[in-house]
Amino acid sequence: MHDPDAVPAVPAAPAVACTPLPPAPRVLQIRFTGSGSEYFRIWSVNLLLILVTLGLYLPFAKARRIRYFYANTLVDGQALSFHGDPWKMFRGFLLLIVLMGTYSAAGHFSSTAAFVAFLILCAVWPALWRASLQFRLGNTSWRGLRMRFDGSLTDAYLASAPSYLPAIALVGGGLLIGRDTAATAAAGFTPAVLLYGVGALCMTLFAPWSFALFKRYQHNGYGIAGQDGRVKLSTAKVYLLALKTAGMALLPMLLTGVLAAAAVGLARGMGGPNRALLGTVALGIGVGLGYLLMFAVVMPYGAARMQNLAWNGTRSQALGFRSTLKFRSLFALTLKNWLLTALTLSLYRPFAAVATAQLRLEAVRIGCDEDPADWVAAARAGHADATGDIAGDFFGIDMGL
Repeated sequence: MHDPDAVPAVPAAPAVACTPLPPAPRVLQIRFTGSGSEYFRIWSVNLLLILVTLGLYLPFAKARRIRYFYANTLVDGQALSFHGDPWKMFRGFLLLIVLMGTYSAAGHFSSTAAFVAFLILCAVWPALWRASLQFRLGNTSWRGLRMRFDGSLTDAYLASAPSYLPAIALVGGGLLIGRDTAATAAAGFTPAVLLYGVGALCMTLFAPWSFALFKRYQHNGYGIAGQDGRVKLSTAKVYLLALKTAGMALLPMLLTGVLAAAAVGLARGMGGPNRALLGTVALGIGVGLGYLLMFAVVMPYGAARMQNLAWNGTRSQALGFRSTLKFRSLFALTLKNWLLTALTLSLYRPFAAVATAQLRLEAVRIGCDEDPADWVAAARAGHADATGDIAGDFFGIDMGL
């Protein structure tokens, strides 16, 4: 029988399936554990052997340096390893010497021979650059996994084109001006001068574009295990960075002018027979300080901003990079390194190299959506050989990254 005072039953809410939130990316921290005193011993021995062998030990010294810095670069607690054969690097070193020597020798015969040699150098350089990237990445490993570089040869030439075409015009115009010096002096303005000027102007205007293409080619070719690098690097942002870097150079230039004027004024106020000499010395000191300050400001600013811009736009299927390198930190370290290097007659250079590597590497964090241990297991089930193509592996060309 129905009860009029009974509370009607509320229908049960339908069950809602709770979708679990994706786990937060695991952070793979980078630490650099090298010390200046340790690297000083390697650096000093390398320097001595390079001098004794008249430079022929250079690729072996480079291999020792890379191994030391890799062994002290820890990513998630695991060190990088370098497997490059110094003898292969020596073959690549000899090849580069032959190419550069041929270009230099051709200039002593005729301007035409020099220009042809330069064109040959331009024709082979992108292929050598690609082989260099393949050699370095193919001989770098982490957790037993070889890295790789997958950039194509066609893309290497396309990345080089905006810098090569103006360079060809610049070199060609310069050689024509040098060959017809008397005619150029008489005419004042010739097609050779126009070609040289257009080449120089285009090189300046295209420089940020070329740099953006180089960076995109590099970062898009990086890979390890099933991870393929992809970078979002706007050419407009690189141009903006170039303008800001040029603007940063104005302050040291202004300071140089102030210091030079103050030094000359002080020397003139002192009077005496050595007034001219004191003025020259004071002017030299002022210009030198301003020159040092310019490079201590401009280079760290461009390097810090470019590192952040390139790596913050780089990721792969499971990896994301975050760089927070601060200009003021790199500026202070660079100024300290330059001053101590000058005061110690370059003996501080290995300490400076270690300190700079530590600052720049530890400014980068890597977010990982997967467990790298799974990559190792997959590589062991398949194969992990990524030593690059025949050219890079045979010649051992390594021009640095």
